Amino acid sequence: MFGISWTEFLVIILVAVLVIPARMWPDVMRWVARMINMVRRIVWKITDVSENIKHQIDLEKPIDDLIRTTTNDVLDGISTRLPKKKKTKNTQPKKRSV
Repeated sequence: MFGISWTEFLVIILVAVLVIPARMWPDVMRWVARMINMVRRIVWKITDVSENIKHQIDLEKPIDDLIRTTTNDVLDGISTRLPKKKKTKNTQPKKRSV
């Protein structure tokens, strides 16, 4: 958890109990509860956005495949339909004598 072991976490809590006066504990707990709720909301938003992105990518995959296959079909059709040029001998025009 955030690179802190459980023993270190317990030491931090123990120090907090000793340093923070008892009359301030309700305020501290309210603050901790607000922070936990804020972190939960952020995690839910990130999860929701990542699910939406995943769904959008899944929707785009068939379109990409359709574009790829159509492009390949068109290019294959063009390349097979073009007649090959016949090789002709290089005939140079005859020079006229004057």
